[in-house]
Amino acid sequence: MSSRPDRKQPDRAKSAGFTCPECGGREVVQDIEKGERICATCGLVVSEHRIDTGPEWRAFTSDEKDARSRAGAPTNYAIHDKGLSTMIDWRDHDSQGKRFTAKKRSEIYRLRKWQIRTRVHSSVDRNLAQAMSELDRLSSQLGLTKGIKELAALLYRKLIVRRLARSRSIDAMVGAAIYAACRLRQAPRSLEEIARHSRVSRKKIGQHYRLLVEKLKLRMPISDPANYVPRFITQLSLPGKVQQKVLEILEMAKENRTLVTGRDPRGLAAAAIYIASILMDHRVTQRDIAMAAGVTEVTVRNRYKELVQKLNITMAP
Repeated sequence: MSSRPDRKQPDRAKSAGFTCPECGGREVVQDIEKGERICATCGLVVSEHRIDTGPEWRAFTSDEKDARSRAGAPTNYAIHDKGLSTMIDWRDHDSQGKRFTAKKRSEIYRLRKWQIRTRVHSSVDRNLAQAMSELDRLSSQLGLTKGIKELAALLYRKLIVRRLARSRSIDAMVGAAIYAACRLRQAPRSLEEIARHSRVSRKKIGQHYRLLVEKLKLRMPISDPANYVPRFITQLSLPGKVQQKVLEILEMAKENRTLVTGRDPRGLAAAAIYIASILMDHRVTQRDIAMAAGVTEVTVRNRYKELVQKLNITMAP
């Protein structure tokens, strides 16, 4: 018999199907240090000497943990071989820092060359290697998060591995995958913005995007103007209270379907920012807002007039 330790809490998730043979209790406490399972009601030690599957070493800092871990890095879809292959370092030194002899350097050079060749040995691998390089460049230029970058890589990989997009432009398909990933993660970027940093035109990226959606049977969410607001507010260096007011205006606009249907979400977001900047006395010119949103000043003016008129917003002179 053993008393229930006070510092342990019943782990209900791991006690599914458990019934204490002594009292019939259904809650169990896991004492990891002692390797025991204890009934939370009567304190009966149900089982002991459980095997600890964790590492036998301890680490007190992240650097110690990385140094002592014997596992490699997790798989990464943004690398053409998912990061599973090995690399021969380009520096001609051994583990003790000593420089290789001329004979050894020649041998390592040949090994390095064949190692690079074996990493890319099929047409699919060559395609992925080129595409992931372009994806890495575009993601850096656009400032995309790691999650969006990996999702774009996964969408592209599905197309290529299933051979659903043969004889297509790699650059255009990568741009389309990035555009789709941004929309799926509700952090949309415009086709113009992606085309500005890509080597292909906006029209070509749009064509490949429609192909990607059709082949992978994706259900793309409708672009919400509110998803553009945080990025535009940051670019315009406006305070948080202006952003809050913008979101309130857009919520009011959504209740009137005619204001949202068929309108460019960037234009709506830009107009709402212009209205909020005036109401909160943090004025920004229409030109600056239009440049940040990637639309014309005429679009900002037209959406501004519609919002003010149909939402009955009283503007300060």
